[in-house]
Amino acid sequence: MDFPKKLSVSEIAEIIGGRALCGAENTAIGLNELHVVRQGDLTFVDHPKYYNKVLDSEASVIIINKELEAPEGKSLIFHESPFSAFNLLINKFRGFRKSGVLISDSAVLGKNTVVQAAAFIGNNVVIGDDCIIHANVSIYDNSIIGNRCIIHSGSVIGADAYYFQKKDGKFSKFHSGGRVVIEDEVEIGANCCIDKGVTADTTIGNGTKFDNHCQVGHDTVIGKNCLIGAFAAIAGVTKIEDDVVIWARVAINKDIVIGKGAQILATSAIDKSVEGGITYMGSPAMEVKKYWRNMIALKQLPELLKLLKKK
Repeated sequence: MDFPKKLSVSEIAEIIGGRALCGAENTAIGLNELHVVRQGDLTFVDHPKYYNKVLDSEASVIIINKELEAPEGKSLIFHESPFSAFNLLINKFRGFRKSGVLISDSAVLGKNTVVQAAAFIGNNVVIGDDCIIHANVSIYDNSIIGNRCIIHSGSVIGADAYYFQKKDGKFSKFHSGGRVVIEDEVEIGANCCIDKGVTADTTIGNGTKFDNHCQVGHDTVIGKNCLIGAFAAIAGVTKIEDDVVIWARVAINKDIVIGKGAQILATSAIDKSVEGGITYMGSPAMEVKKYWRNMIALKQLPELLKLLKKK
């Protein structure tokens, strides 16, 4: 997530009520979580377990709750609650903005795009040419929709990430400042939910098609020409490469990669990264031939137990 303009460390410290430990004159171009942080970005750390990982990252400015010596080329800002400070920056520069109309004045609609009755198009949304947005679709602020896309009734594009920090027995919301970016010729079925990124983008590649009732979590990247079956649940920060087929009621865990051309059969659950070009089945999923061999062996188990008892 980029700032509207570069901000100095001293300016950031003033906004969040923190204290620059060093490099007050240095600048940040934006903010990001650790897994997508770029050189020039600001990020945060609030647990000793992750201090070294964050200090060694690409981040140029780090909000931290301990006074440490900054690595070369980095600036530190001390704050007692870096999580709260990071949320404050997200809300200031990409927070919720009220819209009192069904199609925001700041939205941009392409040529021959049709928006049906009762659809909501939020602030700064961009929709390409020749799209159909059916009734009761909600497209939240800052979402980008490509050309020749179809979004069916009841779907929500750009809802907040399902992301909370538990501290002192309570859950605190990690506010979402990212976007949803949908490329060309994507079709999204009825009642699907595609959540925006926390600080980066949730991305759907060219030509991908969704059935009804699918969930896509924050910061997930889905490649080109994928098929996503009904009731698929895809957790956040997952990468699905091109030409993947995911059938109905598949559950996919967070922070994993589904390789190019993989097929995941219905009702399977993926708990770790899988290679491309292979068909998987089961919960947890495995290569389909291995799954069926295991099932055959399992069916033979009662007879084997009877034989053992006779002996």
